[in-house]
Amino acid sequence: MEFLMMDWLGTPVSFWLSFLSIVVALTAFDLGILHKEDKEMGIAESLKLSAFYISIAMLFGLWVWFQKGADMGMKYYTGFFIEKALSVDNVFVISLIFTFFAIPRKYQYRALLWGIIAVIVLRGLMIAAGAAIVQEYYWTLYIFAAFLIGTGIKMLFSGDQEMDVAKNPVVKYISTHMRVTKELHNEKFFVKVPDEKTGKMVRAATPLFLALVVINLADLVFAVDSVPAIFAITTDTFIVYTSNIMAILGLRAFYFALAAMVHRFHYLKYALALVLVFIGSKIFVSDFLLDGDKFPPVLSLGVTFGLILGGILFSLWKTKDDVHAQASHKGAQLAPEPNMLTPVFRRCVKVGRFVGYPVDKPSDFFMRQ
Repeated sequence: MEFLMMDWLGTPVSFWLSFLSIVVALTAFDLGILHKEDKEMGIAESLKLSAFYISIAMLFGLWVWFQKGADMGMKYYTGFFIEKALSVDNVFVISLIFTFFAIPRKYQYRALLWGIIAVIVLRGLMIAAGAAIVQEYYWTLYIFAAFLIGTGIKMLFSGDQEMDVAKNPVVKYISTHMRVTKELHNEKFFVKVPDEKTGKMVRAATPLFLALVVINLADLVFAVDSVPAIFAITTDTFIVYTSNIMAILGLRAFYFALAAMVHRFHYLKYALALVLVFIGSKIFVSDFLLDGDKFPPVLSLGVTFGLILGGILFSLWKTKDDVHAQASHKGAQLAPEPNMLTPVFRRCVKVGRFVGYPVDKPSDFFMRQ
């Protein structure tokens, strides 16, 4: 029992084991019971499952609140809301990747789930490295803070940047150094196929594996923003990691609902930009204006939540006239007409044409089989 009470990265081992048990249980329940068979997830199911994951995250936050105090509880919630809001960008990029590799919707959930498992490990490594650096060299927090402020200002004034999956160096490397099939093989990442020269059976990767690799690389890019953001809130490794992972766990469920209406959140990026500037500025305010005193966690949580909520509501209000009802199959989406294309959909059109799939309206992109 002494082992469970030992501190590891500033938190009892029992806390870490409890959290990892929750993650393993949720993943096993999701993959082994809810989605034992590959099937397409509808919007209603996506929203219900998302609500379930958010409820788990909120309850875990209450447990943190009572076990580690109100201060850490509020920092956990602040980190969770920031990571959850930043994941909107992840959804768009993941949509582009799945479209480029022509991954049917019924296989997307399984790919996302294995992607999340990889993210849990990769984020853990990044956060552990960040925690070690900050503990040894506190001044690196000022670099994180300056980076967040710079990123936020850049987001406020920069336009939408297009992602060209075809030019991704990893995609090029795998395509030239590994055997990759031209077609999907159901939910499999690797299959045995006859060698074109010898005729012998050899192992080859499928487009689903390539999509999984690119998704995880994209997450590493996004982590460059999100990890410094949470470190600017707290240097408690347990809070940093758990708030990040709890927000990411529900992303695969929320993806299918959010992907269908991502165009409605076009203005959310400006709210996120302000959040990054605020979080970065908070470090300098605490150390230089408050003489090292802590920035009030209640105020930090309130400002963060208020900016994100304001961005969501403003986006929904500004895009309400762009939405027209369209008849579709089960789980029909509301989407903008072609003459009211958002920057997000214009990227979808470009990627669709590149891979030989004509996209005339948003439902063609999001409802593709």
